[in-house]
Amino acid sequence: MRKRVFAIALGIAAALAVVPVAASANDRPGGGSCAKKFDAAQRADMTSFRDYDATTFRAGHDRNAVSIFPQGQRFVGVDAIMTALHGHFTDKEAVWSWTELNRRVDGCRSAFIEYDASYDIPRVGFHQRALTVVSYIFEHGKWLGVMDQGTLLELTTG
Repeated sequence: MRKRVFAIALGIAAALAVVPVAASANDRPGGGSCAKKFDAAQRADMTSFRDYDATTFRAGHDRNAVSIFPQGQRFVGVDAIMTALHGHFTDKEAVWSWTELNRRVDGCRSAFIEYDASYDIPRVGFHQRALTVVSYIFEHGKWLGVMDQGTLLELTTG
Protein backbone atom coordinates (compact mmCIF):
# COMPACT_ATOMS: atom_id res chain seq x y z
CA MET A 1 0.00 0.00 0.00
CA ARG A 2 2.81 2.41 0.90
CA LYS A 3 4.52 1.82 -2.47
CA ARG A 4 1.22 2.43 -4.27
CA VAL A 5 0.56 5.67 -2.39
CA PHE A 6 4.12 6.81 -3.03
CA ALA A 7 3.89 6.02 -6.76
CA ILE A 8 0.58 7.83 -7.08
CA ALA A 9 1.84 10.84 -5.21
CA LEU A 10 4.96 11.14 -7.30
CA GLY A 11 2.85 11.95 -10.29
CA ILE A 12 0.28 14.11 -8.68
CA ALA A 13 2.33 17.26 -8.77
CA ALA A 14 2.52 16.80 -12.49
CA ALA A 15 -1.19 16.94 -12.95
CA LEU A 16 -2.41 20.46 -11.23
CA ALA A 17 -7.04 24.50 -10.13
CA VAL A 18 -5.41 27.62 -10.50
CA VAL A 19 -6.06 31.20 -9.63
CA PRO A 20 -7.27 32.45 -13.01
CA VAL A 21 -5.41 35.32 -14.58
CA ALA A 22 -7.14 37.33 -17.29
CA ALA A 23 -5.43 37.42 -20.67
CA SER A 24 -5.26 40.60 -22.67
CA ALA A 25 -6.96 41.14 -26.03
CA ASN A 26 -3.51 41.00 -27.63
CA ASP A 27 -3.11 37.38 -26.57
CA ARG A 28 -5.59 35.98 -29.06
CA PRO A 29 -6.87 36.62 -32.53
CA GLY A 30 -10.47 37.64 -32.96
CA GLY A 31 -11.29 38.68 -29.40
CA GLY A 32 -11.59 36.98 -26.07
CA SER A 33 -13.09 33.60 -26.87
CA CYS A 34 -9.74 31.79 -27.08
CA ALA A 35 -8.45 33.30 -23.84
CA LYS A 36 -11.72 32.52 -22.06
CA LYS A 37 -11.55 28.94 -23.32
CA PHE A 38 -8.00 28.68 -22.04
CA ASP A 39 -8.94 29.95 -18.59
CA ALA A 40 -11.81 27.44 -18.46
CA ALA A 41 -9.67 24.55 -19.75
CA GLN A 42 -6.77 25.06 -17.36
CA ARG A 43 -9.16 25.56 -14.44
CA ALA A 44 -10.97 22.33 -15.37
CA ASP A 45 -7.62 20.53 -15.60
CA MET A 46 -6.62 21.57 -12.08
CA THR A 47 -9.98 21.25 -10.35
CA SER A 48 -10.84 17.91 -11.95
CA PHE A 49 -7.64 16.48 -10.53
CA ARG A 50 -8.27 18.04 -7.12
CA ASP A 51 -11.90 16.86 -7.09
CA TYR A 52 -11.14 13.29 -8.36
CA ASP A 53 -13.11 13.81 -11.60
CA ALA A 54 -11.29 11.36 -13.88
CA THR A 55 -13.66 11.86 -16.82
CA THR A 56 -13.11 15.62 -17.01
CA PHE A 57 -9.38 15.28 -16.36
CA ARG A 58 -9.00 12.75 -19.19
CA ALA A 59 -11.07 14.85 -21.61
CA GLY A 60 -8.74 17.81 -21.10
CA HIS A 61 -5.69 15.94 -22.41
CA ASP A 62 -4.48 15.12 -25.89
CA ARG A 63 -4.45 11.38 -26.56
CA ASN A 64 -0.65 11.57 -27.02
CA ALA A 65 0.01 13.70 -23.92
CA VAL A 66 3.18 13.12 -21.90
CA SER A 67 3.49 13.32 -18.14
CA ILE A 68 6.81 13.30 -16.30
CA PHE A 69 6.38 12.84 -12.57
CA PRO A 70 8.66 14.67 -10.12
CA GLN A 71 10.69 11.49 -9.45
CA GLY A 72 11.32 11.00 -13.17
CA GLN A 73 8.71 8.44 -14.22
CA ARG A 74 7.49 9.16 -17.75
CA PHE A 75 4.07 8.22 -19.13
CA VAL A 76 3.18 8.62 -22.79
CA GLY A 77 -0.44 8.80 -23.89
CA VAL A 78 -3.54 9.68 -21.93
CA ASP A 79 -4.27 5.99 -21.28
CA ALA A 80 -0.88 5.50 -19.60
CA ILE A 81 -1.30 8.71 -17.61
CA MET A 82 -4.75 7.69 -16.40
CA THR A 83 -3.43 4.26 -15.42
CA ALA A 84 -0.60 5.86 -13.43
CA LEU A 85 -3.08 8.15 -11.66
CA HIS A 86 -5.78 5.50 -11.13
CA GLY A 87 -5.22 5.31 -7.36
CA HIS A 88 -5.57 9.06 -6.99
CA PHE A 89 -8.98 9.06 -8.63
CA THR A 90 -10.26 5.96 -6.81
CA ASP A 91 -8.78 6.42 -3.30
CA LYS A 92 -9.97 10.05 -3.07
CA GLU A 93 -7.89 10.92 -0.03
CA ALA A 94 -5.12 13.17 -1.32
CA VAL A 95 -5.20 16.92 -0.82
CA TRP A 96 -4.04 18.78 -3.92
CA SER A 97 -3.20 22.49 -3.84
CA TRP A 98 -1.34 24.82 -6.15
CA THR A 99 -0.30 28.39 -6.74
CA GLU A 100 0.13 29.75 -10.23
CA LEU A 101 3.54 31.34 -10.66
CA ASN A 102 3.65 32.16 -14.36
CA ARG A 103 1.62 31.80 -17.53
CA ARG A 104 2.21 32.46 -21.21
CA VAL A 105 -0.42 32.21 -23.93
CA ASP A 106 0.53 32.37 -27.60
CA GLY A 107 -2.75 33.36 -29.22
CA CYS A 108 -4.90 30.37 -30.09
CA ARG A 109 -1.88 28.11 -30.56
CA SER A 110 -0.11 27.14 -27.37
CA ALA A 111 0.20 28.03 -23.70
CA PHE A 112 1.93 26.96 -20.54
CA ILE A 113 1.44 27.51 -16.84
CA GLU A 114 3.98 27.09 -14.06
CA TYR A 115 2.72 26.04 -10.62
CA ASP A 116 4.06 25.54 -7.13
CA ALA A 117 2.01 22.48 -6.18
CA SER A 118 1.59 20.30 -3.11
CA TYR A 119 0.14 16.81 -2.85
CA ASP A 120 -0.58 15.48 0.61
CA ILE A 121 -1.99 12.23 1.96
CA PRO A 122 -2.41 12.99 5.68
CA ARG A 123 -3.34 9.44 6.69
CA VAL A 124 0.13 8.14 5.77
CA GLY A 125 2.14 11.31 6.40
CA PHE A 126 2.92 11.83 2.73
CA HIS A 127 3.82 15.32 1.52
CA GLN A 128 5.19 16.27 -1.88
CA ARG A 129 5.86 19.74 -3.21
CA ALA A 130 6.89 20.26 -6.81
CA LEU A 131 7.44 22.96 -9.36
CA THR A 132 5.22 21.86 -12.22
CA VAL A 133 4.82 23.16 -15.77
CA VAL A 134 1.80 22.21 -17.87
CA SER A 135 1.76 22.89 -21.63
CA TYR A 136 -1.37 23.15 -23.75
CA ILE A 137 -2.24 23.33 -27.45
CA PHE A 138 -5.38 24.67 -29.08
CA GLU A 139 -6.86 22.15 -31.53
CA HIS A 140 -10.31 21.77 -33.06
CA GLY A 141 -11.68 24.66 -31.01
CA LYS A 142 -10.44 23.57 -27.58
CA TRP A 143 -7.37 23.60 -25.35
CA LEU A 144 -5.75 20.27 -24.49
CA GLY A 145 -2.93 19.43 -22.11
CA VAL A 146 -0.02 17.90 -24.02
CA MET A 147 2.85 17.88 -21.52
CA ASP A 148 3.36 18.24 -17.82
CA GLN A 149 6.57 17.90 -15.91
CA GLY A 150 7.22 18.21 -12.21
CA THR A 151 10.47 19.05 -10.44
CA LEU A 152 10.56 17.70 -6.89
CA LEU A 153 11.13 20.39 -4.26
CA GLU A 154 10.14 18.59 -1.02
CA LEU A 155 9.25 15.02 -0.11
CA THR A 156 8.13 13.54 3.23
CA THR A 157 6.96 9.93 3.26
CA GLY A 158 5.88 9.68 6.91
